[in-house]
Amino acid sequence: MSRFMIRYIRIVDAINYRIGRVVMYGIFVIIGILLWSSISKTFFLPSLWTLEMAQFAMVAYYILGGPYSLQLGSNVRMDLLYGSWSDRRKAWFDAFTVLFLIFYLGVLLYGAIESTQYALEYDERSYSAWQPYMWPIKLITCIGFLLMLLQAISELFKDIAKIKGIEISCPMK
Repeated sequence: MSRFMIRYIRIVDAINYRIGRVVMYGIFVIIGILLWSSISKTFFLPSLWTLEMAQFAMVAYYILGGPYSLQLGSNVRMDLLYGSWSDRRKAWFDAFTVLFLIFYLGVLLYGAIESTQYALEYDERSYSAWQPYMWPIKLITCIGFLLMLLQAISELFKDIAKIKGIEISCPMK
């Protein structure tokens, strides 16, 4: 296990852990937006921005929380066979399957960067009555995909270490 891999794992895990811990409170932002939407529709004039802002907040919540979820192993697995395997066999399987995830995230990141460039170049706006600029949420999507890609590589390195019999401790957990 190279020092680069260990350092990479520690840095990426620390960044995604901290971002994930902050982003998990984003649910309260979403609740606040939707609460204001309900109040304004009931007692005042309906706000044009609330539904779309809640959607943008939800996108940010999911996209930026994804790497933290992957790091904690909160992703859904079909444990029919996987649950009974040894840790080493699980690491082999995870190391193989994470390669597909890395490829998929690379394609998503490429598309997100292209879409963000377009939004910035042409001042793209939503087609709603509120018409917010689209580049902020697209930039957040790019950042989230990048963080998820970095975390997937970190998980690959952890699996390689596990296959070699090396246990890498994560001090954040």
